[in-house]
Amino acid sequence: MDFLFNTNVQFFIAAYLVGSIPFGLLLAKYFAGVDVKSSGSKSIGATNVLRVVKEKDPALAKKLGAATLALDALKGLAVLVAAYFTGVSEATLWGVAVLAVIGHCFSAFLNFEGGKGIATGMGVMLFMLPIETAIALVVWGVMAKTVRISSVSSLTGVLALLVSSFIIHPQMAHAPVVFIVFILFYKHIPNIIKLIKGEEKRVI
Repeated sequence: MDFLFNTNVQFFIAAYLVGSIPFGLLLAKYFAGVDVKSSGSKSIGATNVLRVVKEKDPALAKKLGAATLALDALKGLAVLVAAYFTGVSEATLWGVAVLAVIGHCFSAFLNFEGGKGIATGMGVMLFMLPIETAIALVVWGVMAKTVRISSVSSLTGVLALLVSSFIIHPQMAHAPVVFIVFILFYKHIPNIIKLIKGEEKRVI
């Protein structure tokens, strides 16, 4: 059990557990009395919180959706910042980033189910690759305003981040970035299937 006293291991565990906190589920239950795991897309992310709570209280839905988005982004970022100021290596920081996203997507508190990871992924990438994340957010914003399909705007932004990371930092080890992108696309497989069938709903 000595390995638990290793600083890197402690941050890896913290990243996974903090990433696992289902803020969307908790906020929707506490403030709106609804269970997002049994409604809509059954995701714990901001889009489903907005969609499900909107049926009950449109004004509250916007607030809870925004709060979910912010908290999901901040939970991975918070552990990264703490790890950074402890002086851990860049490799450890990338490990923290990956585990925070895994925690959100496969939560320890939800029988290893979870959200789709976009907000948490953007949160950790904002710290690790700020320029690429800024590009991704611009692409996401443009797609969100024009196409108005959450999964399309999210995945397009993710692809923009991946491509720009190879262009801006060609010498870096891209494995963690590719792995995170893979997880995000994997979690969006149901959405991709719906897109192919023309059944994916627009955000109104």
